Amino acid sequence: MTHFASLLICVGAFAALAMATERAQQDVLERTLSRDATRALRIIGWALLLASLAVVVGAQGWGLGLVSYSGHTSVAAGLVFLGLIARQRRKG
Repeated sequence: MTHFASLLICVGAFAALAMATERAQQDVLERTLSRDATRALRIIGWALLLASLAVVVGAQGWGLGLVSYSGHTSVAAGLVFLGLIARQRRKG
């Protein structure tokens, strides 16, 4: 359950960080967000990454937790990246 929760949090974090970029905003929303909204998305993304780290390290300790966290962030970043590519191909 810890792995699933951490992965879900990481996906949300990378989705927020992706939406903080102008390109993703144009592709998904077809407009750019305000500077305040973009800053908020960056803060949310980084806060979620820290929350995911806390969940994994709290459950597995620092040794195995950091290894699990590294895997979760890799998979989550890949999923968000593939999602953005699929959205762009479906759209265009």
